[in-house]
Amino acid sequence: MSSHSALGRLHAVALYLGAVLGSGVLIVPALAADLAGPASLVAWVGMAMVALPMALTMSTLAARFPGGGGVSTFVERAFGQSAGALVGWLFFLAIPFGAPISTYVAATYAAAAFALPAFAVGPLSLAMLLGVLTVVYRGMRTAAWLQVGVVGAIATLLVVAVGGGVWHVRAEHFAPFAPHGIAGVGRAAAIIFWSFIGWEAVTHLSGEFRDPRRDLVPAVTIAAAIVTVLYVGTGFVTVGTGSYGGGRSAASLVLVMRGSLGVAAGWATGVLAISCVCAMLVTYLSGAASLARSLAERGMAPAFMGIGNGAGAPAGGLLAIGAPSMGVLVALLSGTISLQVLILLPSASFIATYLLGTAAGVKLARTGGEAGLAWIAFTTSAIIYPFLGWGALYPLAAAVPAWLWARRHRGAAAGTVVESHSTST
Repeated sequence: MSSHSALGRLHAVALYLGAVLGSGVLIVPALAADLAGPASLVAWVGMAMVALPMALTMSTLAARFPGGGGVSTFVERAFGQSAGALVGWLFFLAIPFGAPISTYVAATYAAAAFALPAFAVGPLSLAMLLGVLTVVYRGMRTAAWLQVGVVGAIATLLVVAVGGGVWHVRAEHFAPFAPHGIAGVGRAAAIIFWSFIGWEAVTHLSGEFRDPRRDLVPAVTIAAAIVTVLYVGTGFVTVGTGSYGGGRSAASLVLVMRGSLGVAAGWATGVLAISCVCAMLVTYLSGAASLARSLAERGMAPAFMGIGNGAGAPAGGLLAIGAPSMGVLVALLSGTISLQVLILLPSASFIATYLLGTAAGVKLARTGGEAGLAWIAFTTSAIIYPFLGWGALYPLAAAVPAWLWARRHRGAAAGTVVESHSTST
């Protein structure tokens, strides 16, 4: 545990909420309603129930095996060092794609909300990315307390939106209830699933807590309940006010918030977009940098990734994340790579991480209840994975550095054994 941090349960709740309440809350309720109509609410509740076993599996393992390795540590204990290196690189390689995508989406949404010119998207995206990197560089305690404030602001804005939107809900907007049948509900559920991932990011920060065994499982349970209420509530008012379809889906939350805040709704959603993404990135970048340090310390990554600063932050890991993230952001802004293509890459890595992490949960379970939760989470990940299409091949890229560094580590270990034997004889 870092002496600079010593985080508690409140920080854990904020970090979990920040990781899960990303930019999806801005657009997913309307997209789900487009696909399933009012029956999208069934999909929201169903996905919330499925997400809980995933959250509990990750937090239980993090509490048992705290440290910067996170899911990589669980998988290594269950299936060996090579598998641990693979899942570590799987998560790490997703971040330089996921971070700039998230800032770009938020900046685009905020630029529209604040009526900024199109060229403002680039500087705003860059400012968000640099801002989060700076916060994490200052140390986990600073980042965690900032997270508490930002997540509080997000929750407040969403509660205001839902509370005000309820007054504009009309019964006629719930009929027909399932205009696209069961197939529509299934398609909506696949979209909604992405709104409930993020629990794995906090596992890499478990070593920063005073008492991970006491704090993490209660914290993830509280966070899951809050996330479910906010998501289902937002979905309910989106459907009940008819704020979707016919070109309205892209700005559905603006329409919902207008009933609560009037002309200030646009500005409020702009602030919400930036806050959601910054909160998510604080958790993900902190987790990925801690993972990078853990991989380096275990001989599974270049040594520079293990360098820390005076605040105890993993500076080398942040450099390894920040530099390629800037390159991806430039490629995205210049149109060299499309958003539609890019988004498949981190999605594939995250689902593959869940697939291997929950499989480790099955093997490492101490009770039938833990095994049952892990099996549900593993099965859900396995069902979702094929829907990635060609993007499902991207995790193979992680196999290359994982294999190279695991092989080098084994070679170094073997050399140490030979040298020790020679000395003793």
